Amino acid sequence: MSSESGFLSGRRSLPSPLYAVLDPSQAKGRPLTSVLQALLQGSTRLLQLRAKEMAAKELFSLAREVRQMTRAAGCRFIVNDRVDIALATQADGVHLGQEDLPLEVARKLMGREKIIGISTHDLAQAREAERGGADYIGFGPIFGTATKDTGYSSRG
Repeated sequence: MSSESGFLSGRRSLPSPLYAVLDPSQAKGRPLTSVLQALLQGSTRLLQLRAKEMAAKELFSLAREVRQMTRAAGCRFIVNDRVDIALATQADGVHLGQEDLPLEVARKLMGREKIIGISTHDLAQAREAERGGADYIGFGPIFGTATKDTGYSSRG
């Protein structure tokens, strides 16, 4: 569903449907701040930091820098998987996978005002996320991908 100002969830309108994922492992040698600046100069109004291989201390430092840049650009900031890093950096929310904290636990920790999204891989998971109050649902993989091993078959 979309509206002029964004796409709708069950409770709130989120920004532009362009949802960028900033992943250091995909930067291909480019400085991450340059990649981030390019995204922010474009239409990105919701950005997820995804750094699965990064140690917590390094991720915290990077997330703090990304938070400062996204805030200055008027872009909402989501941290992948890590509720602790999202809270510590005052991120706008967190994106959870199926193996991360349960949605209801993340909601208790983050509060009602924070955005919580969840990855789903079949209709049952998507329905459960909707019933659980996820602000948005990622579904896939739709097509095969070389950027990560999902462990799931493509649905497209």
